[in-house]
Amino acid sequence: MANVPTPHISAQLGDFAETVLMPGDPLRSKFIAENFLEDAVLVNNVRGVQGYTGTYKGKRVSVMASGMGMPAIGIYAHELFNFYDVKNIIRVGTAGGLTTDVKVRDVVMGQAAVTNSNWAAQYGTGDVKIPAIASFDLLKKAEAAAKEIGVEPNIGLIFSSDVFYDGNTDYDKLRDLGVMATEMESAALYMEATRAGKNALCICTISDHLVTGEVTTPEERQNTFTTMMKIALETAIAE
Repeated sequence: MANVPTPHISAQLGDFAETVLMPGDPLRSKFIAENFLEDAVLVNNVRGVQGYTGTYKGKRVSVMASGMGMPAIGIYAHELFNFYDVKNIIRVGTAGGLTTDVKVRDVVMGQAAVTNSNWAAQYGTGDVKIPAIASFDLLKKAEAAAKEIGVEPNIGLIFSSDVFYDGNTDYDKLRDLGVMATEMESAALYMEATRAGKNALCICTISDHLVTGEVTTPEERQNTFTTMMKIALETAIAE
């Protein structure tokens, strides 16, 4: 039985480029395709999770949404890495600021993710913990791309949580460990990339702040966080 199409992706083999940008929001996927890609073609719309493939500066790039949370991105990352020959996934999402060193609208890159998820239990390593780390090659390229357009990215630890309305996590202790932002997808993405022998990176924009209380609107999150999109696209085509 062929692996593609999958229960979650209707695309055929070859429909995706080697690098896929992965926002959480399907409308952000559509926004990137319409505003940055040339000749973008819709290759997936199962459950409204829009995926497109086009070209950026003459090079083939795809973008597809992941939905919210580690179970969702874990499914799509696993299928893209293992069934569609995708080599790189770059998450372009939003995150909550945890320290005053990062501000709303700042770009953060997750060098590694700490997590309260039990995601790694499926790997059967028992007490041995699986680190959720980004691809060093993608991270280097993304940092260079950011600096090229005049952005100094915040690079370091992020917290991937299974819970949005979280009443248990001690954020002060996370801050003491140097964790700069919180989101809900990257740990699973990084571990799926490690298991598949592929590459992953999380580039996020700070959309709200747990210290200052600042927030952005859904429309702003969907349509105006273009700096991280440009950095991800430049990373996707970097040699």
